[in-house]
Amino acid sequence: MFISPAYAQVPGATGTETFLVQILPIILIFFVLYFLLFRPQQKKAKEHAAMVDAVKRGDQVVTAGGILGKVTKVGEEGRITVEIAPNVKVEVLKSTLADVLSKPVPADSDRAGGAQSPDGKRKDKSTGATAAKPEGDANAAPDTQKANP
Repeated sequence: MFISPAYAQVPGATGTETFLVQILPIILIFFVLYFLLFRPQQKKAKEHAAMVDAVKRGDQVVTAGGILGKVTKVGEEGRITVEIAPNVKVEVLKSTLADVLSKPVPADSDRAGGAQSPDGKRKDKSTGATAAKPEGDANAAPDTQKANP
């Protein structure tokens, strides 16, 4: 052989010490995986179960298939009736709900341009800054025109 047996032995180490040194990285990997993967997943599952249990009539919901609708009836055995269009109702299982949007937001309150303050300036929702009303606005009152001789 090319390697003498003296290099293969660790001086002063017993069999149990080398076993602990070899198994310690595996134990650490499981410890890290528990806190980074398993625990957050369990927390998310509990939150989803609580959300699904709290579904009531009139809630806006999103199914796992991406269908948006309004809950019209909460039935037994984990079933709910969802109205996805006028006079179109489907029955789905509560467990297939992806999200619950409690109350619909009116379309007027969520404009992309921001809200206009009483002084005629528009307030940007993202930054909170106000901007002056544009000068060349088509809805503005026309200025008096000078007569050309």
